[in-house]
Amino acid sequence: MKTLKNIAIPVLLSLFIVVGACNKEKPHDTIPDVAVDVYIDVTSTLYLQLNTVGGYIYLTGGYKGLLVYRVSQDEFVAYDRACPYDPYVPQSRLEMDIGNLTVVDTVCKSKFVILDGSVIEGPATVPMKRYRTSFDGTILHIFN
Repeated sequence: MKTLKNIAIPVLLSLFIVVGACNKEKPHDTIPDVAVDVYIDVTSTLYLQLNTVGGYIYLTGGYKGLLVYRVSQDEFVAYDRACPYDPYVPQSRLEMDIGNLTVVDTVCKSKFVILDGSVIEGPATVPMKRYRTSFDGTILHIFN
């Protein structure tokens, strides 16, 4: 005669296998944490693109580089150029699509809003990795 324990264990194991098999979404790795502590003088000729609202530049730093965008006279946003969908694909980089104020991944084609990093179109399901910024009128500090 089978006991409740002998029946329950195989049923529970089968349930865990079925539930696990239903998750068809690819598990995504997070973008590695890298120390970021960059200071730039936005009045320098090296950063002319940042002198106007809507200007942007790419910088070295972060995991796959930094994308810096001037939101307003006093506000900047900075993001890692690694796509949150699959940050370990070597050829993948986030690039500005200035005509649409969006950022697009070169490989998976995920689209993001430049102002807050949120996803517009997948396969990415999490926003771009954002770094903190502070601006004193001349010097922009990008950090985490």
